[in-house]
Amino acid sequence: MGASNVYVVNMDRNDNSVNIKKAAYHHGDLRAALIAEGLRLLAERDLDSLSLRAVARGVGVTATSVYRHFPDKEALLTALALEGLAQLGVAQHAAAQAAGGGCTGFAATGRAYVRFALANPALFRLIFASPVLAPAKAAGTLDTEATRLLRANAALVAAQQGGEVATRAIEAWALVHGLAMLMLDGQIPPDETIIDEVIG
Repeated sequence: MGASNVYVVNMDRNDNSVNIKKAAYHHGDLRAALIAEGLRLLAERDLDSLSLRAVARGVGVTATSVYRHFPDKEALLTALALEGLAQLGVAQHAAAQAAGGGCTGFAATGRAYVRFALANPALFRLIFASPVLAPAKAAGTLDTEATRLLRANAALVAAQQGGEVATRAIEAWALVHGLAMLMLDGQIPPDETIIDEVIG
C-alpha cells in the first residue's frame, strides 16, 4: 500500500491542547498512527461516535488492519487514555519547570491540569470519567509522569506544611479536578482569573 496522510501528536509549548501534524504513514508505525487519528477524532466528536472504522478510514487502512492492533473499541480507548495521560504529564512537567519548581511549581501543575481539561474535554473525560483505565488502576500499574509529579509535589508540601503525603495528594487533585469538571460542565465559566485565584 502506498503512503497516505496520518497524524503525529505533539504539544505546543504555549498550548495545552493536543496538536496534530500530518506526516507520511509507514507500515511500521500503524499503531501510533491509529492512536494519533483517534486523538484527532476525539477533538471533533464525543466518545460514543468514535469507532474503529472511523479511525481506520482516517488513516487510510482497512478495519482488519486496525483489529491487529486493537481487537475492540475498548482497547483503542485505553490506548487513547494512556496517551492522554502522557500528554497531561508533559504539560504539567513543563509548567512546573517554567515556574521554577517547589510549591510554586506544584501550583503550576494544577493550573496546567485545568487548562489541559478545557483544551481537550473529550480526551479528559475519557481519562478520568470512563472505566477504560480501571483495570490498570486496580492492578496498581498506572504509573505516569502526571501521577509521579503529584506524589513528589505532595511529599514536598507535606514536608513543609505537615500532614500525610497521601492526604496532601488527594487534596491537591480534588481541587484541580473539581475545578476542571465544574468548568467543563458549565457550572462556572472557564476563566483564567478563576483558575489562578482558586489554585494560586
